[in-house]
Amino acid sequence: MQFSIPFSPKDMSVSSGALVLLCCSWFSLFVNGESPYRFFDWNVTFGDIYPLGVRQRGILINGQFPGPDIYSVTNDNLVINVHNSLTEPFLISWNGVQQRKNSWEDGVYGTNCPIPPGKNFTYNIQVKDQIGSFFYFPSLVFHKAAGGFGGIRILSRPLIPVPFPEPAADYTVLIGDWYRASHTDLKARLDRGKRLPFPDGILVNGRGPNAASFTVVSGKTYRLRISNVGLQNSLNIRIEGHRMKLVEVEGIHTLQNTYSSLDVHVGQSLSVLVTADQPSRDYYVAVSTRFTAPILTTTAVLHYSDSRQPVSGPPPGGPTNQIGWSLNQARSFRTNLTASGPRPNPQGSYHYGLINVTRTIRLASSARLVNRKQRYAVNSMSFVEADTPLKLADLYNISGVFRLGSIADNPTGAALHLDTSVMPADFRSFVEIVFENYESIVQSWHLDGYNVFVVGMDGGKWSGASRKEYNLNDALPRCTVQVYPRSWTAVYVALDNVGMWNLRSEFWARRYLGQQFYIRVYSPVHSVRDELPIPANALLCGRAAGRHTRAIKA
Repeated sequence: MQFSIPFSPKDMSVSSGALVLLCCSWFSLFVNGESPYRFFDWNVTFGDIYPLGVRQRGILINGQFPGPDIYSVTNDNLVINVHNSLTEPFLISWNGVQQRKNSWEDGVYGTNCPIPPGKNFTYNIQVKDQIGSFFYFPSLVFHKAAGGFGGIRILSRPLIPVPFPEPAADYTVLIGDWYRASHTDLKARLDRGKRLPFPDGILVNGRGPNAASFTVVSGKTYRLRISNVGLQNSLNIRIEGHRMKLVEVEGIHTLQNTYSSLDVHVGQSLSVLVTADQPSRDYYVAVSTRFTAPILTTTAVLHYSDSRQPVSGPPPGGPTNQIGWSLNQARSFRTNLTASGPRPNPQGSYHYGLINVTRTIRLASSARLVNRKQRYAVNSMSFVEADTPLKLADLYNISGVFRLGSIADNPTGAALHLDTSVMPADFRSFVEIVFENYESIVQSWHLDGYNVFVVGMDGGKWSGASRKEYNLNDALPRCTVQVYPRSWTAVYVALDNVGMWNLRSEFWARRYLGQQFYIRVYSPVHSVRDELPIPANALLCGRAAGRHTRAIKA
């Protein structure tokens, strides 16, 4: 039997220490039958970028904007050594990667100390029982507005059937709104209590109009992994003259419906198949904002390999403010019950609709001025970052860092107040969460560590009677859900992943100004079967500085 540790020279700079680690990992793999390891060595720097034609200071990873893609296979162990060459602390989070039993590696300030300037930190992540399309991004302050993001793809293991033929190629498509102002200027604006202005443009893979292209060969089919990595705007994507077949959303194989355009809300990811079945020339890939006035549009190019005709004329138009259109499209996203997921058993073998709900949590967003400064809240609570990561405070029993139970399970109607709030939750409970949006914007919510079953969404106010319309058969599990204006979205989630997990608005200004909190999924049985111990290399800061992690084995 042959054992190997898949990696590419592009993934790492091999030093003598890395070679020793590689050999040790190979020996461990041989003896213990562990899943393969992939090694990445990333240097994070500031550098000049010109996405909208003017020079900006962006965040680069190994000199790239956007950063390099992460290629992996189900259950791979990813060893990502991040060197912070910025002048300020830095963290990376992994949107959609569930970090099973291991919120220690989640990369948000509630779980991790920032990497100081001039230092490095190595993330050890296993993509346990996952497939699909995701992305990583910088999670501290407003770094996300400067770059530092990239795609993550988790492929199925070779013997696990995939419900479509292997495509001719697989492209990452990162779309998002963008500002010409620096991330420090945007942060300063928020710190003064102001809202963000309207963005200056939209980027496709870090580039402006017609600068990104995707080459295809006539007659062949391609996979596009599309992620909205922007700061606040829902986006619609379409390809001139071509249809898109939806095949995967955030790690779940879907019913393979075909669409002329797709809404991708901020923080969401999905995969489509596109067949090059039109006359050989270049075609627009158009991306535009949804539910905004004015509407921003940008374009990329679908380039046929033998094309002699560039794109010309206006790009294809798309939907603008039609809420009902978007809602109906979202409801059409369903799980392919007979397809295999990361394991060979069908995705429909987990009958979520037959499980008794043990708790209902209703979360209402709000926006208010506090001391004449803009703040955002959930159930009247506006989150304030602590001086110590919450996970460390919990481990070391450091009092006064956060208040367990300081956010209510239901909207209170109370005045907006500031707190470092953590919601307690029992391990293995099965919970209904209802996101209630009383505002006039589309919102987007993300829960780290989990996929949630999107069982219902509709306009108006949620009530117990709304459950009669729930989809209890083939609802789509995903990690980021949208909530339409003056509407609600209901999800079911099995809390089977112990840890401290961030539940946040994906509108980055709202998250920064308080629209987030943490869920502490707790088991009284302290066992590695339920949660891994603190990593030996964990950074300690704040009131946890000077404490000890577990000993590093020789």
